[in-house]
Amino acid sequence: MSGVWVFKNGVARLISNPSKERLELPDSTGQARRRVLVHVASNQVISSYAELEQRLVELGWEHYETEAGKRANLIQFHRSSASAHLISLPKNFKNFNSTHMYDIVVKNRSHFVVREHPA
Repeated sequence: MSGVWVFKNGVARLISNPSKERLELPDSTGQARRRVLVHVASNQVISSYAELEQRLVELGWEHYETEAGKRANLIQFHRSSASAHLISLPKNFKNFNSTHMYDIVVKNRSHFVVREHPA
């Protein structure tokens, strides 16, 4: 069995495809919280791909289209430098989750952070 175990109200549940489901984890008060991607310099919460693309282009990333990306319904970005970094995101922003956010943070360490945001 592969997937992610989520414990909520004393009940364990296996989510076999966590990218399909939004994982909202309860905080110490029991309220759900979600994660958001924040552009550090402007303190802007990224709420659309248009905003994200603008910030990534400023950092030297380019929109990258491949047939494989189109078939997989992905939006991809790469750096024009000799770097082998590639950011792959689901075409639908509602499927943008914390895994994608952390991928962006790792590849742009001082420019983005992930923060918890109350639901």
